[in-house]
Amino acid sequence: MRWYSKIAAAALAAVLQACATAPVAAPPPAAAPAPVAEQRAPVTILVSIDGFRSDYLQRGVTPNLSRLAASGVTAPMHPSFPSKTFPNHWTLVTGMYPDHHGITANKMEDAARPKEVFTMQSDDPFWWNEADPIWVDAEKAGIRTGTEFWPGSNVAIGGRKADKWPYEIAGGTRPSDWAQFNQVITGEQRVNALIDWLRRPAATRPKFLTLYFDTVDSAGHMYGPDDRRTTDAAADVDKLVGQLVDGLAGLGQPANLVIVADHGMAATSGERTVVATTGLAPEDYHLVEAGPYLSLTPAPGKEARVEKVLLGKHDHYECWRKSEIPARFHYGTNARIPAILCLAETGWSVGDKPGKAGESGGNHGFDNLSPEMTALFIAYGPAFKQAVLPAFTNVDVYPLLRDLIGLPAKPGVDGTDAPFRDVLAR
Repeated sequence: MRWYSKIAAAALAAVLQACATAPVAAPPPAAAPAPVAEQRAPVTILVSIDGFRSDYLQRGVTPNLSRLAASGVTAPMHPSFPSKTFPNHWTLVTGMYPDHHGITANKMEDAARPKEVFTMQSDDPFWWNEADPIWVDAEKAGIRTGTEFWPGSNVAIGGRKADKWPYEIAGGTRPSDWAQFNQVITGEQRVNALIDWLRRPAATRPKFLTLYFDTVDSAGHMYGPDDRRTTDAAADVDKLVGQLVDGLAGLGQPANLVIVADHGMAATSGERTVVATTGLAPEDYHLVEAGPYLSLTPAPGKEARVEKVLLGKHDHYECWRKSEIPARFHYGTNARIPAILCLAETGWSVGDKPGKAGESGGNHGFDNLSPEMTALFIAYGPAFKQAVLPAFTNVDVYPLLRDLIGLPAKPGVDGTDAPFRDVLAR
């Protein structure tokens, strides 16, 4: 064997020996699969912008709301009578006129509780139990709900409040998640709280939510609907709506947004106040409310005298017995409505005292078909086509909400989803 053959043989032997003794290298690890983004089902969010008159959308300061309106469904929406905050918020979530759902005014009395007065701070279920809001039916159907403020959402519907301290509530249903209203909680904090609920795992994530903003209404009362500061408040809330939309997009969370107002706003003045009780003594009647409308009950034995002074048409207001209130108001059968109602001309006030000279601002509670009372309505999301609808009354919002969250139609309510059947993308 030649020398180079010997060298080659030795090298081959060395290689074979190495192969026999060296460990076999492991294959490179497979790349980890990319995380699959969660495919979220749409949620439904009911947003109330208290006191947002429908024509505020035409002031050029609401790009987010205007974009949603242009891409979705919008319409003039009439509030129910009386065009007040609590009656109409309860109508929006029950589908019933105030005469039927029991929250007949922002302030009311009930003969079953003669020593109590309902105000906007009242959370005793007694006052609220005449109708179930949508979150009660949703929770009973296994649909989780969350309310970042809504009148009545802190109440245990169907429950009973104890007569003695600590006044515990027995029974009743609330949303799975809810927050006690506090005006100092900013709009941004409200939006963030709702988005935080939607960050949860699917099992504890609300599928129907509400959100409530009060600053436009506050500005309208203080400054009047035509003041620049009221327009600025509308612009500020529009930015919050933009933050909500961006937050949903960041989560990859599709949503059907139903954005509403409870009523509009009319300019008022102390000079446009009429005293309806001239000719009556204070002991002749019990006054419950005054302002855009006056409601009172004659004292026993004084009925004829009070009716003679009040009933009929007067300059800037008209009065009726509750049983004779025009049918178009859908108002006058509930026991909580006082015996006589006087309704002021839009922009005027009626009461038992004169107005304050130089006082101005805004108010609501007038004829619900008055243009100044017309409320905002926008619906946007995967459930909706683009459309501008004719005017409708807000009892119809509730049946729409039931459609969106998958609840069957509820018999016995005043509203119908008929205005929306052609614009739902089924």
